[in-house]
Amino acid sequence: MTLLKSYIRSKKLLFNLSILLFSAFLINASFFTSPRIKVSTPIKNNEFLLEYLSIKYPDQRFENFIYVGVKRQELDLYLNGNRIISYPVSTSMHGAGTKAGSDMTPIGLHKIRGKFGSDAPIGGILKARKYTGNIASIQTNPMKTGEDAITTRILTLEGLENGINKGGELDSFERHIYIHGTAEEGLIGQPASHGCVRMKNEDVIDLFNRVNKDMTVIILNN
Repeated sequence: MTLLKSYIRSKKLLFNLSILLFSAFLINASFFTSPRIKVSTPIKNNEFLLEYLSIKYPDQRFENFIYVGVKRQELDLYLNGNRIISYPVSTSMHGAGTKAGSDMTPIGLHKIRGKFGSDAPIGGILKARKYTGNIASIQTNPMKTGEDAITTRILTLEGLENGINKGGELDSFERHIYIHGTAEEGLIGQPASHGCVRMKNEDVIDLFNRVNKDMTVIILNN
C-alpha cells in the first residue's frame, strides 16, 4: 500500500510539473508573438548603431535623436544616448529613395523642421498642416482605405545632406516628407505609405509630446 501511495504521489508530481512547463512555454510563446509594446524604461543601447553613426557623421552628436529603420519598419527614440522607446511604423511601399515624384522614403540625416496638429483630436484629419475639423475612420484591419489621410499630428522633416536629401528634386522638406498619424493603422509594421513615416495615432501623440523642433532624425535603409 505504501509503495502504491508513493507511486501515485510521484505521478501527481510529474503531472503538475508538466503543467507548469507547458504554461511557461505558452507564456514565452505569447511574448514572442505579441505586437511590439512601447516601453518607457531605457533599453540597452544599440552600440553598433551608435558606433556606425559616429563614424558616418563625425561632426554630429547622437544623444537625443530619432532613428527610423526602413527594413525593420520601426522608429526608435534615443534620449541621452539611450534608446528609451520603440514604435512600429510604415514607410513607403516603393522603398527608400530621395527623388521628387518617386513616393519613396528618403534616407540620411534630417531634423524636425516643425510640429503641427497640437489642437487636433485623435484621428483628426490635417491638410496643409492644419486641422480640418474632420475625424478619420481608423481602419485597424490590414487593408487600404483608398485615401492617404494625414491624421492627429505632423512632424515635418528637413534634410541636412546636400545632394542626398537637401536641395533640388531631392529635398525632403520640399517633398513634404512627414512623420504623421494615419487612418490605415492596420498596415503599420509594413511598407504602405507614399514616402512619409506613418505611425499609429496614439503613438504619434506620444512621440510628438516627447520631442522638440530641431531634433535630429536619421533614416537608414538597413
